[in-house]
Amino acid sequence: MDKRLSKQFIDQQRKKMEEDKKKILLHIEELKKNDPFSDPDHASDNAAVDTDVREQVGHDTIEAQIKDLQRRILDIDLALKKILKGTYGICEKCGEPIPLPRIELIPEARFCVVCEEQLRK
Repeated sequence: MDKRLSKQFIDQQRKKMEEDKKKILLHIEELKKNDPFSDPDHASDNAAVDTDVREQVGHDTIEAQIKDLQRRILDIDLALKKILKGTYGICEKCGEPIPLPRIELIPEARFCVVCEEQLRK
């Protein structure tokens, strides 16, 4: 584990991630409720084509948001496992400590800024 990170700091980050995960799960449930395709009458209604298109776009948008939120949950779960293993705060690519301001901003960060930028190219 990164020696710069105190037990107190790690505990704060763990609590923050656990709270974020709960909020994300609630947000996913809310999105699912607002999905036009969640309406049981959706399949049998005879809506106009423009309504069908709006519903499809709304559904696709919600599905994309849910995928992004689920990806964030996976990152949070991974960070929580790293805390238990003692590898929290270490970049998965280069093995260097992730800068403290980055961890404070994104507690579930898996990579340092340099490696993150390389992965996005």
